[in-house]
Amino acid sequence: MFNLKNTNKTIQDIDTFFDTIDETILVFKSGVKNYLYNNTEQFNDNLQSMAKLEKTSNELRRSIESKLYTHSLMAEVRGDVLRLLERLENVVDILARNLFQFEVEIPFIPVELNNDFIKLTETSTLSVEGIIPAAKAYFRTPDLMTDKIHRVYFYEQETNKLAQSIKRKVFHEMDKLKLSEKFHLRYFTLHIEELSHAAEKIADLLSVMAIKRNF
Repeated sequence: MFNLKNTNKTIQDIDTFFDTIDETILVFKSGVKNYLYNNTEQFNDNLQSMAKLEKTSNELRRSIESKLYTHSLMAEVRGDVLRLLERLENVVDILARNLFQFEVEIPFIPVELNNDFIKLTETSTLSVEGIIPAAKAYFRTPDLMTDKIHRVYFYEQETNKLAQSIKRKVFHEMDKLKLSEKFHLRYFTLHIEELSHAAEKIADLLSVMAIKRNF
């Protein structure tokens, strides 16, 4: 009885961890948009929120991991759950690191690229957003995992296309930019694209976890 109670409480904590990641994604999207449109005050608020969310997600993950070991919960799938939590925490780290890179390096992004970067950010974060319901389904409705994972792969591919389009535009069409500025734009395009690649790896892990649940 106590193990069941502890397991349910831990799953609730995992849900809170997932919700924190969702909030982190929203802050990242807002932060990129505020940077592009020179909304300095709002961008600084985004940075502060991101720092708090990164700390919260890290504390939640450590607490969940401790409970899994202390109460001997989910013994048969514990290794997979721990890997899932670690990879999700890595996504939070990428979101935080990439947003702070805008503040540190202050990349020059021409106005005509604003819509491209916003669309790239939206699509890349959609791949990460697709991970959350798929991961939640693992603990509650595993039969629904496959359909939810499919969305992650779709948006990862779309992100690759958009990133290539931006890099091609920068290097083939924007002759007034310095080469160093072009490299910087490519660098930040890769930063945002990195999110979808991380999401794809988590989707791969969830796919394996889904198969194991059926045996």
